[in-house]
Amino acid sequence: MLKIVHLDSSSLPKHIPIPRPNIEHQWIAYEATDPQQTLERLQGADVAVTNKVVIDKTLMQQLPKLKLIAVTATGTNNVDLDAAQELGIIVKNVAGYSSVCVPEHVIGMIFALKHSLMGWYRDQLTDRWVDNKQFCYFDYPLTDVRNSVIGIFGKGNLGSEVGRLATAVGMQVLYAEHKDAATCRDGYTPFNDVLAQADFVSLHCPLTPTTQNLINAETLALMKKGAFLINTGRGPLVDENALVAALKSGHLGGAAIDVMIKEPPEKGNVVMEAAKVLPNLLVTPHIAWAADSAVEILVGKVRDNIEQFAASLK
Repeated sequence: MLKIVHLDSSSLPKHIPIPRPNIEHQWIAYEATDPQQTLERLQGADVAVTNKVVIDKTLMQQLPKLKLIAVTATGTNNVDLDAAQELGIIVKNVAGYSSVCVPEHVIGMIFALKHSLMGWYRDQLTDRWVDNKQFCYFDYPLTDVRNSVIGIFGKGNLGSEVGRLATAVGMQVLYAEHKDAATCRDGYTPFNDVLAQADFVSLHCPLTPTTQNLINAETLALMKKGAFLINTGRGPLVDENALVAALKSGHLGGAAIDVMIKEPPEKGNVVMEAAKVLPNLLVTPHIAWAADSAVEILVGKVRDNIEQFAASLK
């Protein structure tokens, strides 16, 4: 019988639980697990199920029975992959589950920014419209999405689908070549040229040492004045202080952020404080991936990963 321990079940919606694998097993679930609790909770476990709980080499070395880490996400940066390979522990993630909802979220952000929806909405929390002498007013910019240029950084599953949807609403799509690349591949545009031409920059590249702080004071300065930044990729792709400075100076026309460097963000975080006062800064709490359809695919793949692992033991 496999002992399976789910360390952070509250990282998934309660109404769509992971279906139990069709094998003999014991399933223990915790809503959340603090670092000092992880070792105790994984004692005797064959399988650890985790989204964001860190499993490092020191921890793995103390868990001789652990043979599978089933990650309920695509990113595996919370697991020491080298140590897992060294110790013979299989790590299985889930990919491709959010290929519909994340691109749709990006397109929604594009329209929200171009139509200043956050500004108009905030006004309705006061009497701005009620007190107006005309039937409407013109406090915020409202411009067309059609014919805008979107620069997409990352041409994988999500970036390609964002490009397809953007084309469908009349946008011109540029895929950015890697920064400082010696040559530019077919179908791509040089990195700096994309920054200079794009009305929107949308980030879909993986987080690596070369992409950390990809969007910083230097690269923001290369973006055309009034352009918009969208990040539904990874928080550390963007220097948060530089982003807020570019918004406050007026160089950026706006930004929409679904991911942060630290999640949840700490009280007083520069982006969260700016979002309280800037009508052109839209923040969503890392939920672009979480449509019911996507979660159903994700939890099904987690179960499949566990069942496939169990089958390999026979």
